[in-house]
Amino acid sequence: MDESNSATRALQAKTYILLFLMMALGSVGNTVLDKGMKNLGPADFSSRSAIWQGLFHTFTNGTIWLGILFMLLFMVCHMLVLSWADYSFVMLFSALTYALVPLLGYIWLKEYVPVARRFGIILIIFGVFLVSRTPPRTTQPISGRSAG
Repeated sequence: MDESNSATRALQAKTYILLFLMMALGSVGNTVLDKGMKNLGPADFSSRSAIWQGLFHTFTNGTIWLGILFMLLFMVCHMLVLSWADYSFVMLFSALTYALVPLLGYIWLKEYVPVARRFGIILIIFGVFLVSRTPPRTTQPISGRSAG
């Protein structure tokens, strides 16, 4: 019995570590992508050559590739944590990303965050706090194997 509790605690620790890593990578990745796209300026769809030129500038921009790398790492973390925890837990917990993105936008992109958004961020943080007080996994693994 002690061994199963230890395995459960280890799995929960891995789950929370990966959740926080997933949120950080997703938030930073989205912010870096925004920075890269804003540096390129508005997309021009007025002609075929403008579209090709926009695609060329987009895919030769190092900032955009850095954002893509962060988003790929986010996706790997997301897939791993979904193998350990309930979808309903992961998706609700990852809502914390919606609180991190405006903070990064304010700090790094110099965006103004209106009071209504700040209030929304507080509600999100409170909701994630409530979700974090529930177990990450409430179902048994489908294959019957032990997770971990």
